[in-house]
Amino acid sequence: MNVDLFDFELPEELIAQTPLVERTSSRLLTLNKQTGEVGHRKFLDIEQMLGEGDLLILNDTRVLPARLMGVKQDTGAKVELLLLKALGDNRWETLAKPAKRMKVGTVLAFGSEADGSPLLTAVVEEEGEHGGRIVRFEYEGIFNELLDRLGEMPLPPYIKEKLEDRERYQTVYAKHEGSAAAPTAGLHFTEELLERLKHKGVRIGYITLHVGLGTFRPMSVDTVEEHVMHSEYYELSEETAQQLNETKARGGRIVAVGTTSARTLESVAQRFEGEQVQACSGWTDIFIFPGYSFKLVDALLTNFHLPKSTLVMLVSAIAGREHIMEAYRQAVEQRYRFFSFGDAMFIY
Repeated sequence: MNVDLFDFELPEELIAQTPLVERTSSRLLTLNKQTGEVGHRKFLDIEQMLGEGDLLILNDTRVLPARLMGVKQDTGAKVELLLLKALGDNRWETLAKPAKRMKVGTVLAFGSEADGSPLLTAVVEEEGEHGGRIVRFEYEGIFNELLDRLGEMPLPPYIKEKLEDRERYQTVYAKHEGSAAAPTAGLHFTEELLERLKHKGVRIGYITLHVGLGTFRPMSVDTVEEHVMHSEYYELSEETAQQLNETKARGGRIVAVGTTSARTLESVAQRFEGEQVQACSGWTDIFIFPGYSFKLVDALLTNFHLPKSTLVMLVSAIAGREHIMEAYRQAVEQRYRFFSFGDAMFIY
């Protein structure tokens, strides 16, 4: 299957650069996955689209301020690290810019004490592909406190505007720190909206998937089947496992909020192969594209994604490529806002 099948024209001005003042004030495109019928609504209409017996699954990962701006200690040349995965023993998998300046043994410095000495240093231990570097940090104190002080939110490269409020790149239910990017479909929700949905009889469940390197790497192959996803860590609690089993038994819908929730649920489904799911954790590199048969996810709330991306392929798997391409054509025509701070799409 050629990657170009998932390409579409996207005017640059439709890429949302900043979040809306009110989280819930986005627009909502609805897509019937069976008929292809497209609707144009406002996000708060999601209340009408969900009902008693539905189970809404949210990814409660929290984004680390994972972008570190520093210098090479020997030359003072500016460098940037994006933290992707903690490997233990103060070692991290990172993306480095400019990577060609960061050979094994290079020492990087971040922040400075009153006497000019760095608050945090990192030694490059391994070189990987596409700018990947394994580094070991050295510091005094608590690493997460230093990161909170020195780090910036790792906004995607297509967002050029500075984010004034860090919390706008976190969901209101973000809990477990570990992501290099936000599960952006969840950014539309407020605590008040979630309470109204519960009052209506919609059940809320949580999973955790820490978003990693795959979010930042473009596809560099010609055919879909050649692409290999980067693995990401997930957790499913006993409570959520029980909610999933009860919802399936009753014939209710499981509604994934975001592609990260969808990928986690389908990873769990594969793990238990048609049996009732159980609490579990692990690493997943699941790649969902057309031809995949969903086992747990019945409906999906998501944002609009990059052309030729693995996420466009995932939504095409649940709704059909032709339906998605037509929905995206209408989204462009109707001037929807795209990507992380953009509008939402509900596939049901």
